[in-house]
Amino acid sequence: MMSLIDTLGFGEQGWGPSLLLAALMTLSLTLVALLIGAVFGALVAMAKLSRRASLRVVGDLYSTVFRGIPELLVIYLFYFGGSSLVTYIGQLFGADGYIEMSPFLVGALGVGMISGSYQAEVYRGAFLAVSKGELEAARAIGMPRGMMARRILTPQVLRIAIPGLGNVWQMSLKDSALISVTGLVELMRASQVAAGSTRHYFTFYIIGGLCYLALTGLSSRFFNRAEAIAKRSQRRALGSH
Repeated sequence: MMSLIDTLGFGEQGWGPSLLLAALMTLSLTLVALLIGAVFGALVAMAKLSRRASLRVVGDLYSTVFRGIPELLVIYLFYFGGSSLVTYIGQLFGADGYIEMSPFLVGALGVGMISGSYQAEVYRGAFLAVSKGELEAARAIGMPRGMMARRILTPQVLRIAIPGLGNVWQMSLKDSALISVTGLVELMRASQVAAGSTRHYFTFYIIGGLCYLALTGLSSRFFNRAEAIAKRSQRRALGSH
């Protein structure tokens, strides 16, 4: 009978490599989801800040839907609904059979759009916190809107948004566990498979939980470091004036 160390190790029959690859898959999925969420979040934030009532309604509707529906239901809708839609489109062009969407793509889109609903609020709050005096000064000297957005607005919004984005990252990291229902072998799925194969349920679920804690702990240090660097850059910029 294999010892616990051998079971968790990187030997021929150990589960260490599987768990490591699953942790990397979890990180990759969360990173892609965060980038997708950044695109949707920025667009929704602009819509909610728009002077046009129709755009504000669209932005509010997006936030309400993706923040109100359970995350697992969103994953199911994307996975089964998306596959059905792709199958229907494929059949229109002569394809046969059921076309299943990539679990990674489904997970990244699902978690990304959920993330986008929260990132939108982060960006909107950061925009409202930017000093309006600087924007007015830029307009007074005739700075083009594109240059003003690139040199003044975007850097400040991102600096202010860092703590909020850190929270959204942690949420997306945990939401990635829901993708296990699609069969993608991320950290949660790997823990389930290892637990079922070895009958060490408690052990592997504890190991999986510790892996998530390690990932969130390292992520927190990264965002804290990024926030500290942003604050130092701001102080240097203010000192130069």
